[in-house]
Amino acid sequence: MGSDFFPIDPHALRPFVYEDERTVSMHFDMCSTQSCMRRADPYALELDYTRAMMGFLLVEPNPATMLMIGLGGGSLPKYCHRHLSATDITVVEINPHVIAMRDAFFVPRDDERFRVVCDDGARFVAASPARYDVLMVDGFNYDGQPAGLCSPEFYRACRAALTPTGVAVINLHLDEPPCNGLVERIARAFDGEVCSLLGERGSNMIVLAGPASALRQDTMGFARRWTALADVHKRTLARCATRLARGLREPESA
Repeated sequence: MGSDFFPIDPHALRPFVYEDERTVSMHFDMCSTQSCMRRADPYALELDYTRAMMGFLLVEPNPATMLMIGLGGGSLPKYCHRHLSATDITVVEINPHVIAMRDAFFVPRDDERFRVVCDDGARFVAASPARYDVLMVDGFNYDGQPAGLCSPEFYRACRAALTPTGVAVINLHLDEPPCNGLVERIARAFDGEVCSLLGERGSNMIVLAGPASALRQDTMGFARRWTALADVHKRTLARCATRLARGLREPESA
């Protein structure tokens, strides 16, 4: 772990791949898993928190543009590339060694609607002239959540980088002591309500932030939006549907 005396350069950390008969996973150490891919279905979302992050589809089902902070093993980028075929996707990853492993996890090649950029996520968001329909934040390093990706300034920049009806989706780790404070910080930055839901194993919290009118859904509204989803998304969200419904019916106020 990094410290004030021996800080770890996020550019220098080298991940490694661990393989078994069923999965291929990315690690910085064996204590935590950065990404996991199922051999039998490389484009499926294996980890619960990644499936929960796709809950944004109940708020913005047809994003034209998407920005993702954090590549990892590319589970979310390649899922969105395959199943949201009309969406233009930019992925920002600070660690070139992570990007170098993209082929091992079947991350798509850059093309006219998909690109991976090696840059600091906080700096990219703050400087971006573009506006996005969806902004996903899933950036972690060896020490956990980088300070630059959970500051008040960063969350305000996320809001500024969204279209007027856009939604941010942020993965927080419950092992981080200020997790509840971060949810409040996100809500303040978005000047309204946020929807939060716990991961299946209780180690992650997923926060959706955006216009209150888009987040707040009564039972009938949720049912209507769920019915409209493509079957592949229904299968992806099935295990977290109850948590999503509860969160969207009972959003937290700033």
